[in-house]
Parts: sequence; structure tokens; C-alpha cells
Amino acid sequence: MGAVAAALRDRGFVVTGSDENVYPPMSTFLESRGIALSAGFREENIPANVDVVVVGNAMKRGNPELEAVLNRKLYYVSLPEVLRNEFLRGRHNLVVTGTHGKTTTTALLTWILTSAGLEPSYMIGGIPRNLGQGATFNDSKYVVLEGDEYDTAFFDKRSKFIHYLPELVIVNNIEFDHADIFDNLEMVKRSFRHLLRIVPQNGMVLINGDDPNCVEVTDSCYAQLVEVGFSENCAHRIHDVDYSAESSRFAVHDDSFELPMIGEFNVRNAAMAISAAKFYGVPKAEIQKALSSFKGIARRQEVRGVARGVTVIDDFGHHPTAIAQTLTALRHRYAGQRIWAVFEPRSNTTRRAVFQQELPDALKLADGVFISQVARLEQIPANERLNPEAVVKSIADSGRPAFYEPDADHIVDRLLPQLREKEVVTVFSNGGFDNIHEKLLARLRE
Repeated sequence: MGAVAAALRDRGFVVTGSDENVYPPMSTFLESRGIALSAGFREENIPANVDVVVVGNAMKRGNPELEAVLNRKLYYVSLPEVLRNEFLRGRHNLVVTGTHGKTTTTALLTWILTSAGLEPSYMIGGIPRNLGQGATFNDSKYVVLEGDEYDTAFFDKRSKFIHYLPELVIVNNIEFDHADIFDNLEMVKRSFRHLLRIVPQNGMVLINGDDPNCVEVTDSCYAQLVEVGFSENCAHRIHDVDYSAESSRFAVHDDSFELPMIGEFNVRNAAMAISAAKFYGVPKAEIQKALSSFKGIARRQEVRGVARGVTVIDDFGHHPTAIAQTLTALRHRYAGQRIWAVFEPRSNTTRRAVFQQELPDALKLADGVFISQVARLEQIPANERLNPEAVVKSIADSGRPAFYEPDADHIVDRLLPQLREKEVVTVFSNGGFDNIHEKLLARLRE
């Protein structure tokens, strides 16, 4: 929403917006672009002379602004409808999907095309440091989009990516997520089948050939299909991988590359972006130049600061697979150092008991763990809610120190005395987490 709001502002629209919580980096980015933000939802936030209201997919009946839109009979649309009608028709749309790695892969692909002079439009669910913003829309024939499987709006329960008129689709991986809208993995796979069914015959589908769920959803695909992965059957096979503390070296098919990021999941993301760029004729040398200069994305293994020898990292990870992958990658970067994981159960899936068994296995890859109270726990019945105390007990039983504390302040108070020089604290949250990173750094500097 924020990225497209900025793009519409650039086109001359007057844009305002509301959200339940307003926090950096998106809040500061929007304010810098002259977009007025309101924290909390109130009927008076909607201007009297509004032409169109874009309804985010988190909005539900009962929201005072949404009720005002309906009562006033205002013209309203979903965000994906705005994209399709204002920005995507007649373009070459490259849509990056999957449970994990969407933002990084989209940013990598966008940067490769940008570095090669193709000047793509793009929409990314984060802020890549190379680009400085999450979206831009110009006259280029190429558009790179992060394609989310979450539903479109309260009035349209199809996945957002169905609206994006794809010519090329990347499917990074498929796992169960978004338990608030999908009942099971089969429903998730059904949405991906719908997406691949609308890719034209002269288009391209790149899938993770190591993921059986990805392979399975291609049964109704009419476009050219290429498997990317480590398996022998993959046409674009990843091989000869070597990790250092600062980079990853690897080969895709016949070409070798180096990426200033670590971890197998980042190698997979890069391999997908490389394969997509080759489909549009970008030479290998241009691809490597772009990879070498890629600076990453805010809130993806982002070092927020170092104080008293302790490194504090912010990471958006909230699914057990993403948490495990990040912790594994950090082992390469901070070899021999003690790593603490601080986790806030905040996403619509991790607030529920869906990953009650999987979360301990992911978090125990750290040397010590803190878990906060489930966010907005009153919205979920107790019998359906994640039990963070049970997660902590499971981790502690495995021999790792693990603690439950209700909020950021209590976590900082209890964590601080246990920290030593050359240790790492990684905070996992898809929200602001009450600015826990800066609170910890400030206390360390005292």
C-alpha cells in the first residue's frame, strides 16, 4: 500500500492514508514523500471530496473508515485493481511469488534489470537500499512485481497476484502460511495453480525444482517451464556453492556468480533472479555487475547497530522456515559467536497454534531465545492461539536458554545482563516490536 501510494503521489494525485500502527521504515518514507498519515481509523480521516478509496486487504467490516466508505457510497477498489488498471496493462510483467524470499528475489531482479539499463517499473514489499523506495512506475515496458498469495480485499478473496497480468512468474517455494485465509496447504496450492493458468504460452514460469509443492502446481501451466534448484533434474541447476563470512559463490547452469549475501536461501533467490534476467536477454557480465553492487533490503538481516561489542540485527522473518534459514546464514557470517533470537509472534499465522511444533525447532538454532506475548491475542480464541510458554519450554528442554517475557521492555531488562562482547541479537518480527532494537542499543550504550 505504501509503495503504490508513493507512486500515485508521483503521478500528481493527492494521497492520504490510515493504518492501525505507523512505524519506520515505511512511515518515514511516506512522510518524506508528502503523504499525510493517520494512526488509527476514524471516519473523519476520509476527505469530503475524495475521488477513490483504495481498500487494503487487512480492512474488515466494522472498520469505521470502511463503514463510512460504504455508507457514503464512495467509489472503492482494491490495491491490485489499481495496479492492473493504472500500471500493468500492455506491459511485460514479471511476478515473483512464493512463501519465502519474494522481497529479496524481486529486489535482486529489479536491480539486475535496472543496472542493465532496462529501467523497469517495480513494486516491492520492502525498501531495497539500491533503489531507495519500494515502487516506481515509468514508461518502461518491464514491470517487476512482488506477487503475494494473500487475498485481495474483503470483497475479493482471490490472491492478489491473480490481478497482475503475468508474463513471467517465479515460484520460489510453497508452504502453508496465512492461516487466517487458507484452511490448509491444498488451498494455498490452488491459488498458485490459478496464477500459472493465466501465464501466456509465450511467457515463462520458473519454479523451485527441489520443492514438490512447486512441481505439483504446474500441471495446468501452458507457458514454458524451467526448474531451478540443486536437484539433478533442474534445467538451471545450482552447484559449486561456497560460503564465506561476507558472500556466496555459486554456479547456475554453466555460469558462475558471486553475491554479497550469505545463506542457501539467498543463493536460491539469486538463481531465480538470474534465470529471469536471462529470459529477457541480460548478459552474464551485466548480471554479475548488478549482484556485486546489491546492497540488500531494510529489515532483512539488517544490522541496526553495534554497542559494547554486541551486534543487534533486525529481520522480518516470522515463518519457521525463514527463521531457520536466517539463523543458519548468520552462523556463516558470525562464526564462533553466540547468537540470540528474539521472536515476536505477530503475523496472522504465527499468532495461531499452527506452528506450535515447528517454531521450537527453528528457534533452537540460536544459542538463546526470547519470545514475547502473542500480538493482539484477544483476537484469537485461547484454544487456537500459539502458546509461547510451551515453545520456550521445548527449547529449554533441548538445553538452550529460553525465556518468555510479555513485551519489549521486559525482554530488554532480562536479556541485557546476559549479553557479552562479540554476541549477536537477532530480532524476528514483521512489525515494529515497540522499537526493541533501539531500546536494547540505548541500554547497551549506557
